[in-house]
Amino acid sequence: MDLDAVRTFVAVADTGQFQAAGDELAITQQAVSKRIATLERDLGVRLFVRGPKGVRLSVDGQSFLPHARELLRVENRAAASVLPASRALRVDVVNRRIAPAVLLQAFHQEHPDIDLDVVTLPLLDGDDAPAALAEGTVDLTFRVLAATGGRPPAGLRAGPVLYDRHELLVGPHHPLADRRQLRLAELVDHPIWMFPMPPASEPGAYYRELATTFGLTIDSVAPNFGNEALLAELAGSPRLATLVGRGSRYLWPATYDLRRIPVVAPTPVYPLYPLWSEHSAHEALPTLLAFLRSRHQTEEVDDLWLPTWNASAPVSSAPVRRGVDG
Repeated sequence: MDLDAVRTFVAVADTGQFQAAGDELAITQQAVSKRIATLERDLGVRLFVRGPKGVRLSVDGQSFLPHARELLRVENRAAASVLPASRALRVDVVNRRIAPAVLLQAFHQEHPDIDLDVVTLPLLDGDDAPAALAEGTVDLTFRVLAATGGRPPAGLRAGPVLYDRHELLVGPHHPLADRRQLRLAELVDHPIWMFPMPPASEPGAYYRELATTFGLTIDSVAPNFGNEALLAELAGSPRLATLVGRGSRYLWPATYDLRRIPVVAPTPVYPLYPLWSEHSAHEALPTLLAFLRSRHQTEEVDDLWLPTWNASAPVSSAPVRRGVDG
């Protein structure tokens, strides 16, 4: 059904005249007549009864009018769901378990009046986020920017980097389970399992350099049955371990007795940059950016390891180690 014709029908019903409806819609009276005639032909009924002083709704027109108004309301809601000026602030958190999702939830708790649309865009099988930002379909994402050396691509801007420090996640039977913290060098003799990731992907580039730099063994868990299956495996394994971000959230039954152990000296860090388009028009984006900056200022300072392609470093008196050279 032609919504322009429906809109014209409602305008004629409200004004009682084709000319007045045309003036309201900024079209000619002839165009109004043509649209109404087409709509009546499509519906197979007469919608108006013509008279010397204008038109009035027929019985069928009276029946159709409330439905026509609802069609236009649905059209407006559909448009509002995707227009940056009126839709919810749309943020790609990459994965609903990791630090950006937790941070965005904290933002929502501070600003419950701001409508949020939380999405997760593909990363391992091709990165759609930069194009989505450029097109305005997403307002902000989080990426490590490995391909651009920690710098935003043309047309995009990056905020203060989020340093998601890594912890070792193990079950109660693992030989390291009772440790309060671990030096990174101590993991050399303990294989780490991660889900498969393409070498060219952002996570793939990060973990490949981490393993090479410190002589770690990082094996792929295949097939991938999901996080819940991995947590169950960890709970009963005397050798299985994995790395998780400090800011991530994983839930498991108390009987699993899993342990999250901070890794130090140095702490490997997966650097996540808030990324947005320099042409972004969403009115709530500045509020979110201010929130992210405030959280960045309160981050702890310690001995971090960052991959060599990362262009940013925390303001710190402690050393920031990069790549093989340290």
